[in-house]
Amino acid sequence: MPLFAQQALWGAPEMVSPEIHPDQSVTFRLMAPDAREVKLSGDWMPSAGWVPGSEVLTKDEKGVWSHTTAPLGSDLYSYWFTVDGVRCTDPANVYLIRDVASVFNVFITGGGKGDLYKVSAVPHGTVTRRWYPSPGNQMNRRMTIYTPPGYESSKKKFPVLYLLHGMGGDEEAWIALGRTAQILDNLIAAGKARPMIVVMTNGNVAQEAAPGESSLGMAKPTMQLPHTMDGKFEETFPDVIRFIESNYRVIPKKEGRAIAGLSMGGYHSLHISRYYPNTFDYVGLFSAAIIPNEKATSKVYADLDKTLEAQMKNGVKLYWIAIGKTDFLYKNNVEFREKLDKMGMKYTYFETEGGHTWTNWRVYLTEFAQQIFK
Repeated sequence: MPLFAQQALWGAPEMVSPEIHPDQSVTFRLMAPDAREVKLSGDWMPSAGWVPGSEVLTKDEKGVWSHTTAPLGSDLYSYWFTVDGVRCTDPANVYLIRDVASVFNVFITGGGKGDLYKVSAVPHGTVTRRWYPSPGNQMNRRMTIYTPPGYESSKKKFPVLYLLHGMGGDEEAWIALGRTAQILDNLIAAGKARPMIVVMTNGNVAQEAAPGESSLGMAKPTMQLPHTMDGKFEETFPDVIRFIESNYRVIPKKEGRAIAGLSMGGYHSLHISRYYPNTFDYVGLFSAAIIPNEKATSKVYADLDKTLEAQMKNGVKLYWIAIGKTDFLYKNNVEFREKLDKMGMKYTYFETEGGHTWTNWRVYLTEFAQQIFK
């Protein structure tokens, strides 16, 4: 007896969208016979400010709108439709990712870096969501933890990468948008990265957990929350380390700890690593939001130069700074590197095309993970 998709049981035609062709061009389709205009927007398109550009789809005699791109490079891409001015996702594509309060469809083109973002036929790590006590924030909070393949059956101790998200993100951001588990599985299998635990925290200390995962219920995600970049997250970060080192087999020493983050998470990584200057041997700043916050009066931000010098004297095996050429934070990162140069603090600089995007941050994680705990 033949099996049919549920949609086919309702009598609706099966739509293929997106369809990735052998030359890596991609066709998108949407059934909308009554629509006057359908547009496609995707993160591979040249942007107009913060928003990607768009392409108008063509309608056929059956009411199907379609557009085929030029060949795309290997990557993970996000996109959406706009139908008569109303934004919507692709009903033919079940693969969706939330970024703050927006939802996108996604697809992957292979043959290059996109292969790192796929689930491959290699040993897999385990991803768990753990609740931990945070006395500094007077609540229990949630984090996402990746343990490498073989962790459960091993008796070895593993190094830990603390991986921090950007403003508006949460403990789901790196595992979903960043493809952390897939990247680490594939790098470890290829012998390019050392097996490690990756701890992905929620950098919004006003939250217990990601939207929909806490006692607040299905609250709407937002970019700006209380205590955003005011020092509270940095002050209470030892709560995270204590929980991990009490509940996982880790190397509880400086050489067994790395910290990295994107945008706001890069800001947090910079300040956590210098405020606790003998804690991390590896620091990664991905498009770091190195922006002075005049309203922040936390002791964490006092004596920047003095604490950076203390961090330098204690020794850091890798201080890694990465940013895209068109990132709006580029100038701030140039100025920070000039400060480090003047101090004589050594760092590794990695510059890419593009701006403040997950396309870059996945690359930065891939590069950084291969250089730590060596």
